[in-house]
Amino acid sequence: MELLDNIDKVHTTDMGVDRIKRNIEVDVEDIVEYCVEKINQENAIIERKGKNYYVTVDGIVITVNASSYTIITAHKVKKQ
Repeated sequence: MELLDNIDKVHTTDMGVDRIKRNIEVDVEDIVEYCVEKINQENAIIERKGKNYYVTVDGIVITVNASSYTIITAHKVKKQ
């Protein structure tokens, strides 16, 4: 999987840090490290749709740009 092969390139912007923390309601020192750990979990489902990867794991979806490896956003999975 290309995303996992380039996991060391995953990053986000300053605005992304605040948005991700707010959306998934976590307060961690390093949100990129937190997301990378989630992406690396065995139960993570990684799908590429168009220009983005969508990683579904532990009730959240992390959106990563496929060319720049920027974490765009993350949000909680809506319960059906």
